[in-house]
Amino acid sequence: MVCKTTDQRDLYYEVHGNAQSTKTLVFLNGLTQATISWALVVPFFAAKYRILLLDFIFQGQSDKTGNWRDFNQHAADVVSLLDKENIKRAHIVGLSYGSLVAQHLAVLHPLRVDKLVLVSTFAHKTPYYEAVELAWWRALETGGYNLMIDIMLPSVLSENYFSNPLVPIQKMKEARKDRSQSAEAIFSLMQATKERKDYRKDLEQITAATLIIQGEQDHLLPVHLANEVHLAIKNSKLIVVRNAGHTLNLEHVPEVCKHINDFLNKIE
Repeated sequence: MVCKTTDQRDLYYEVHGNAQSTKTLVFLNGLTQATISWALVVPFFAAKYRILLLDFIFQGQSDKTGNWRDFNQHAADVVSLLDKENIKRAHIVGLSYGSLVAQHLAVLHPLRVDKLVLVSTFAHKTPYYEAVELAWWRALETGGYNLMIDIMLPSVLSENYFSNPLVPIQKMKEARKDRSQSAEAIFSLMQATKERKDYRKDLEQITAATLIIQGEQDHLLPVHLANEVHLAIKNSKLIVVRNAGHTLNLEHVPEVCKHINDFLNKIE
């Protein structure tokens, strides 16, 4: 299905789960992910929640034309989707890039967010992160998406995953390459991160109950970055998943989903 954004661009989305439920759960993708990236996660929530999956503009099956978008615009696109589906409030789960969209959504549109789950998240960039970001950018410039994947995977998957992959590494690469993801589209997504300012002070405005989940072996975003988010959001809890890397919708999925379910089911 397609939702028109406020600037009339096509935002691709899917509806899964319990169509009769009054509770909605929205999952927001990582940088180079698409709706299919939540295939292992959705079954854990399908019986209880109406589930919305979407590709941000420049991702997956969404529009890839026009100027790059900042995270405020991405958040506004999520609001457009909620409006189209007549959803006043929803639980929001964002992973990595999607967690930044979720942060902006909770700050700028607090009445649309019920509970907030930030997975593999951060609010400010360190010199190490900027070095990784530059390496990905240069790889994309030099060898396109194929080279970027080769450079990226050791940063976003744990050492344990490479030894015991749920999805074989080569199959994962082939699946990602088949998503029609252009280098220009990824540059547009990455521009938002490059231009984003330190957001820690802004996070102090978040009033939604918040769960933060970070992998112990997240090399891209070490746990101390997630702890900074935790310290900035008053009503938040931080959980560190042992032996897990960055891509937590692929690693330790049952454990991660249990943490999310427990949090959503808790009566505040």
